Parts: sequence; structure tokens; C-alpha cells
Amino acid sequence: MNTIRSVCVYCGSSPGRDEIYVKAGHLLGRSIAKAGLRLVYGGGTKGIMGAVAEGALKAGGKVTGIIPRFLINKEATETALDRLDELSITDNMHERKHKMFEKSDAFVALPGGIGTVEEIVEIMTWAQLGHHRKPIVFGNVNGFWDPMTALLDHMAAEGFIHTAQRVKPLVVNDPEAIVAAIMVAGSSVDAPTEGVQSVIDKM
Repeated sequence: MNTIRSVCVYCGSSPGRDEIYVKAGHLLGRSIAKAGLRLVYGGGTKGIMGAVAEGALKAGGKVTGIIPRFLINKEATETALDRLDELSITDNMHERKHKMFEKSDAFVALPGGIGTVEEIVEIMTWAQLGHHRKPIVFGNVNGFWDPMTALLDHMAAEGFIHTAQRVKPLVVNDPEAIVAAIMVAGSSVDAPTEGVQSVIDKM
């Protein structure tokens, strides 16, 4: 059983073309705060990233931002960062990702670009190697991650993922159901992923 105290959210620093993405970020941030969990995220104050933090802060939640120094003026503003109750400024992206991993009990990928994909894939890689058993969730807003999950299924079918039970992330379409899915997964860490997913699909 994993005790869930904090949730790391990976997502775009841009808003995307559909307003549903920013709305999803706000809803997830609020849900994390309402559950009494800490949000850990990349420190940006723009796009979906900013929406997640805003949702959590407006709901009275605790927020940890972790951002490389060179991205502060690109993805955030120093004034906005002052609102976070915990801020960590790193020297590079590698240090940022390591700190995010250490401070988080679960991981969620909302819509985003190449950086978001890279971050969540690294977390899945570490799970495959047995480095952690923390819940991993694709926030499948508007079917955004359908191509990604299809690719993972294809990799497994072709024999390139040999520990699929460790790698297969949970897929949750409703951003307001993500926190509940994480809590179910955290309390069912020894159960097959497929079994946890079936419970989540019934929510």
C-alpha cells in the first residue's frame, strides 16, 4: 500500500487550442487540494501548468513548484511564483525531474507537448526497472492520450515491453476523477493494473 500525500502533475506550459485543457488543469488542481494532498509541478504559471497551480491555490491547497533557473522568465513570473508555499529553483532539467520524483507519491500527465511526454515516459521507465511502484495516470482529456496508449499497447504486443504490469498507466478521462483513481491505485498497489483500471472505469 502506498500512502498518497502528494501528486506530481506533468502538463503543457501552453494552453493548447481547446479551452477544455486549461479547464481540466484547474479542476485537477482543485481536486488535489480538496483531497488534502500537495501538488508538485514544474513551477510554471502559464498555460495548463498555471491552471493546475491556480486551481490548487484557490482551493487552499499546498503547492510545490520546481523550476530550472533558466525557465523562470519563460514559463513563469517571479511575482506569480511568490504565491507558492514552496519553491525550488534548480540548475537544470535533470535536477528538476529528480526532485519532482522524490517529492511525489503519484504522477499524472495532462495534455502537453514533447516535454510532458518525456517526463511521464521516464517515470514509466523507472517503474519498468522496478525503481518505484507509485501510481501513474494519463489524464485523457478529450481523448488526448489515445494515440499514446495505443502506442504502448502496440509496443507490448510486439514484445518490447516485458513488464507490462509495471508500466501500464491508468487512463482516466474525467479530470475530477483522477484523484480518486490515484487513491484506489495507492491502496491496491499489489493488485494487477487491469483490476484497478476496471474499478476506475466504473467510477
